[in-house]
Amino acid sequence: MSLNEEFELLRRIPMFARVEPAKLKLLAFTSERLVYAPDQELFHQGDQPDACYIIVDGDAAVMVDTPSGPLTVAKIGKNEFVGEIGVLCDVPRTATVKALTALTTLRIAKDIFLRMVSDFPTMGVEIMRVLAHRLEQTTNQLREAKAAVRH
Repeated sequence: MSLNEEFELLRRIPMFARVEPAKLKLLAFTSERLVYAPDQELFHQGDQPDACYIIVDGDAAVMVDTPSGPLTVAKIGKNEFVGEIGVLCDVPRTATVKALTALTTLRIAKDIFLRMVSDFPTMGVEIMRVLAHRLEQTTNQLREAKAAVRH
């Protein structure tokens, strides 16, 4: 993937849409392209966060540890972002992310990502929107699960 292709990929992601092109090209240049085989982990729940990832191609599962084993709570694919919670909140990884198919990602180092968020407040707002949407989905899933347990 060329630098221009990575730039175009970043530009299509809502949280990066308003970042000026020169900064976005710098982000594309400083990102690391990684390829994962099916079942290979990007990171594990409890790990210290050092980066976040953009899915370039393929699918991955987001899983949390439970007393009865790992539980898949989401599936993510092309142009989706993962790993930002640990980076933003400086907390251990809240889930394990594992490739379901051959997976290509752009890895954005923690310090670079945090610098982008502080330099571009609109990016921070977009991240909050994404996280709020995920929270809404999780709340709905919990509500549905609670109703199913009652019945």
